[in-house]
Amino acid sequence: MPDKNDFDKVFARLKMMLQPYVKKMDVARDDQSCYMLNTRHIMKNKQPLCFGGVRLGKNYVSFYLMSVYASPDMLKNMSPELEKRMQGKSCFNFKEVDKQLFAELKSLTKDGAAKFSDKKYLEELRRVQG
Repeated sequence: MPDKNDFDKVFARLKMMLQPYVKKMDVARDDQSCYMLNTRHIMKNKQPLCFGGVRLGKNYVSFYLMSVYASPDMLKNMSPELEKRMQGKSCFNFKEVDKQLFAELKSLTKDGAAKFSDKKYLEELRRVQG
């Protein structure tokens, strides 16, 4: 089983992926085991649209990226290695730092931030919201 220090390193590296977007978003939670970023776009349910986050778990560290849930087409060029880390529609689990997969995830995060900054895209997302 991986050392907790490894998980702390994974958590820190994944959290760093979200740092470039803090100025245009709101930190919803920031503690030792969870970091969450929300967009400033309010959905029909009167809640901010969640952008993503990182959660330190018992067996792995999870990276959540809601733009891939909202736009599954973002994943069409995803590597099989990153796909193996995917759980559900927007969660990626890691036990150790993987530079190659983290670079791919960083690119997905950048693309997701662009989508979640596009006013037309957000209005369409809000329109189709239940």
